[in-house]
Amino acid sequence: MIPRLLKFAVPAVLALAAAPMIAQMPMEAPGKMDKSRVAAGTYTADAAHSLIGWKVNHMGFNDYFGLFGDVAGTLTLDPANPAAARVTATIPVGKIITANAALTTHLLKPAETGAKPEFFGAAPADAKFVSTSVVPGADGTSATVNGNLTLNGVTKPVSIAATFVGAGIGMMNKAPTVGFHGKTTIKRSDFGVSYGIPVVSDEVPLDITIAFEKNK
Repeated sequence: MIPRLLKFAVPAVLALAAAPMIAQMPMEAPGKMDKSRVAAGTYTADAAHSLIGWKVNHMGFNDYFGLFGDVAGTLTLDPANPAAARVTATIPVGKIITANAALTTHLLKPAETGAKPEFFGAAPADAKFVSTSVVPGADGTSATVNGNLTLNGVTKPVSIAATFVGAGIGMMNKAPTVGFHGKTTIKRSDFGVSYGIPVVSDEVPLDITIAFEKNK
């Protein structure tokens, strides 16, 4: 009898515990693609919800995907003057993620004595992006963000096609929040990461999703 009671009682207790949280959930998403919601000021990247996806072609057969997470950064933004926006980002290469443990280990494999790492090495420096200019698009929701990317000790110019996704007041911290998507493609050989080319593609498309929370 007791096991049967527990079978029904436990889900009921869990549902009751979750009820206050569900009741507090907004009826709609707090962010909207509405430029009038964007507040001027300085923002900090929401590292828990910012990612950079990458892909390489493997042997000409298919593409393989991976991620960089915990992206940090800052954004200075004035909706009345979007061309004056400035953005920085720091990407912890040592936290690279793949779906295959052996591949992740290979990407972070220490260099042999007297040799360069095949990919990033055991303790790679963080990658950094610093914008140099922002060119707003005619549609008012896109921009080209030009800047310098430092990866593996090499700095090269990179242009990111950025798109405004949404703005509003964050549900948890109640701070003005803005979010963007971005796309660019780099050549890994430009940054001294040439292992496996051309069996593994030199060109690496990057897919960026990043949210910024306004500093208080």
